[in-house]
Amino acid sequence: MPLPKTVSFARHPQNPIVTPGGQPWRLATVFNPGVIYEGGRFYMYERAAGSLRPFICTVGMLESDDGVNFTLSRPDPVFTPTMAGSEYGSVQDPRVVKIDDTFYMTFAFRPFAWSSHPTGVGVPESHQTDFPGFSGNPRDNQTRSGLATSKNLYDWTFHSWITAPDLDDRDVILFPERIGGKYFVLRRPLPFVDANHKGPMKGYIQLSESTDLETWSPPEIIVEPEFDWENNRIGGSTPPLKTDEGWLILYHGVETRDPTRKTVVYRLGALMLDLENPRKVIARYPFPVMEPEAYYEKFGLYIPNVVFPTANVVKDGLVYLYYGVCDTSIALATCPLSDLVDLVMGRRD
Repeated sequence: MPLPKTVSFARHPQNPIVTPGGQPWRLATVFNPGVIYEGGRFYMYERAAGSLRPFICTVGMLESDDGVNFTLSRPDPVFTPTMAGSEYGSVQDPRVVKIDDTFYMTFAFRPFAWSSHPTGVGVPESHQTDFPGFSGNPRDNQTRSGLATSKNLYDWTFHSWITAPDLDDRDVILFPERIGGKYFVLRRPLPFVDANHKGPMKGYIQLSESTDLETWSPPEIIVEPEFDWENNRIGGSTPPLKTDEGWLILYHGVETRDPTRKTVVYRLGALMLDLENPRKVIARYPFPVMEPEAYYEKFGLYIPNVVFPTANVVKDGLVYLYYGVCDTSIALATCPLSDLVDLVMGRRD
């Protein structure tokens, strides 16, 4: 799908900027990170796995002065499945924001990790790993989303669950400030999906609110798939960015090209929500703003043709977009924030 030449994310020449290796728990893959800029430094929280069978994921921490060259902060993960309640589980896709003096990490969590067998063609073949305590029923192993907190960016504590255990509900992303005194999260609940990704797959971006980060309102659909490049599903990607025009939402759209071979393409879209009422979509760009183009976005260990942003930092008017590529490594692209806002609001040719 050729993109309209209206906005351009500049891929960093060192991409991928973070790759697997160095520690046994991150030998296989590192991807889909949360990133926050605090005190003049960039802090990254990577999803990392030491193997694909079983595909147990943890959260590792890295730091950087320039947002490009990252080094591990600690030799061990800073958040693990055990901290979420199951040593055999998988912690996935952390997103990090700061509200007041507390850092919040939303994460997806599967109590018992799958084992995966990449095909090099599409979504990997997967099966449920036989762990102690697992009932054997895939419906007892859905991905729910939780919240962890930290005061210093290094030491994290499990805080609470945001979603129920009997529904596949991920891409849960906390808004970086309260709106009308309430916390809001984007969500993407799906009906039952098994280890081979079979089930009604089309997902919608939904919204929930809370006054205490403990009890959340039932999710409300705010954005539905509309375009061909979203024919499989959509979901939130990075934390919302507050602008003068509204909340800029960067979201992912998944296109299924061949269901029999499970070939898909992950792209990035953009829309704007009302500042005071985030249930209201005030603008939406109909085309993807990023799609797989570079070799590392088309070919990788786990799944080809994937750009999956999960973090953004705005510094000096420039959006630093951090994204997983092919569920294999981490890349960086940049774009002026004003260009993205103008694009979504229809002010660019």
